[in-house]
Amino acid sequence: MQHRRAWALTAATVVLLGTVGAVLAARASGPADPVSAPAASASAVRVVVPGRPGESAGVTDSDHVQAPAASTYNRADVTYAQMMIAHHAQALRMADLAPDRAANQGVKNLAGRITAAQGPEISVLRTWLADRGEPESDPAHDHAAMPGMQSESALTDLAAARGADFDRRFVAMMTEHHRGAETMVGDLLRTGSEERLAKMAKETAIEQVIEIQRMAELGVS
Repeated sequence: MQHRRAWALTAATVVLLGTVGAVLAARASGPADPVSAPAASASAVRVVVPGRPGESAGVTDSDHVQAPAASTYNRADVTYAQMMIAHHAQALRMADLAPDRAANQGVKNLAGRITAAQGPEISVLRTWLADRGEPESDPAHDHAAMPGMQSESALTDLAAARGADFDRRFVAMMTEHHRGAETMVGDLLRTGSEERLAKMAKETAIEQVIEIQRMAELGVS
């Protein structure tokens, strides 16, 4: 059984990598509305950089995570970064509820993994935007309409749940939330122009695939 699960997870990851690779290869010479990256800020700050799936995050100077001088980005890149910050923030709200409410240790472990991964990813996205002189958010964005976002009433019900009921709600909601993040990544790969952000997004999508599989294996739905 473990071998079959491992094979299924590997196959899903390979399929995802093949899909995003094909999208990147199919890009034209460059999407419209490119924006040149501004020069690096004079004073570097310490930022958290997420590791690859399964690896620990690290800390480095912001200068080390800035885009190369010749790189360009477009509005789709900026929108993705702004909206993924809000998307990840909701995942953290859900994960923060698990330690005191979940009955299943696997759910608690998964929530801890989500916090450890998505918190640093938010920091990197904020740095990406700041380095390009872009705001962290756009009032015109409808965050509630983002793929996978959960309603405030659903979050209230999750916070009120305990034990097995919490586990069931958490897995269902987080699975939908993760699938929404995958959709957002796919949209970026089709319309964005900066390769570094695309690489970060692919790693985010792979992370979501792995965690969806782990939630399915918990058997609490």
